[in-house]
Amino acid sequence: MACHRTRRGIAWLLIAYQAALTGCTAFMEPRNPIPVTAPEAPPTSPVPRELEKVTLPRYVIEPPDILLVEGVKLVPKSPHRIETFDVLLIRVIGAFPEQPIDNTYNVDADGTVNLGPTYGRIAVVGQTIEEAEDEIRDQLSKVLTDVDVSVSLVASAGAQAITGQHLVAMDGRINLGTYGSVYVAGMTLEEARAAIELKLGERLEAPEVFVDVLAYNSKVYYIITQGAGLGDDVTRQPITGNETVIDAVAALGGISQVSSTKMWIARPAPNGVGCEQILPIQWNDIAQGASTATNYQLMPGDRLFIAQDRLTNFNTVVNKVLNPFERIFGFVSLGTSMLNRIVRFGLGNTF
Repeated sequence: MACHRTRRGIAWLLIAYQAALTGCTAFMEPRNPIPVTAPEAPPTSPVPRELEKVTLPRYVIEPPDILLVEGVKLVPKSPHRIETFDVLLIRVIGAFPEQPIDNTYNVDADGTVNLGPTYGRIAVVGQTIEEAEDEIRDQLSKVLTDVDVSVSLVASAGAQAITGQHLVAMDGRINLGTYGSVYVAGMTLEEARAAIELKLGERLEAPEVFVDVLAYNSKVYYIITQGAGLGDDVTRQPITGNETVIDAVAALGGISQVSSTKMWIARPAPNGVGCEQILPIQWNDIAQGASTATNYQLMPGDRLFIAQDRLTNFNTVVNKVLNPFERIFGFVSLGTSMLNRIVRFGLGNTF
């Protein structure tokens, strides 16, 4: 009887403690319970929501985004020494009509360009464009008469160190290989392209590049599921610019068994700018009535908080408090039973 009264007393104390902790307050705000019950939604809302979404501001590059950089015009400054794997445009006036020379040619690994079986290979690596023209003219003069040669650089092998995927590192820079690194964090795509072209301009002649975001890794929102006394679960989801509350819940696979339908969005504000915004959500209206009033559009940095089921939380707390005592009582009972058996060992009835 005394044990039963003790357990009932502990349960009543836990009920009072749980009631005292009811509600949630914003950080550094007056201690008023939040989220408050939302009034009737107006026909128009300053907060973007389903059917009234907005486009996000210009994308700002941050770590760890991945950029795609492609060289459009990457021509080294004069005088350029021809390198292996450069691409040359060679035009020859006076070549055989059936075997013209008017095309692009790659500089092979041996440093030569192959003009065909009739004209053979001509070494050009390490030469300037003018020197290559003279060398090709001299070699073709052995086969042809009255030839005129024009050589121009179409693509430099240095472009191989630029074109491709570039991770924005923790210091906000991308690595351009032999051309160095460029700081792009906090920039839009246009600003990043200008910064990259300015850096390449140190060694290239009026470079042009194409820049795009290959992986949007820096803009996310968070789904925090209160764990009913078992610890909160936090899920990190990428922002595509079109997510709403129901999309976030769908990403979790639905509301868990320890959660209630009470939820809200906590939208952070920059320090010193204003208060954090709390947007209460009416989940039943969204799910059962297709209401768009509180099906808000999610923004980068938003926290969708899903509150716990209070009965489940209370049951968990009671179990946490009483389980150690039940274990102790079980050990004591088991020890007492074993001691009685030892004391009564050899007697007629050991039970």
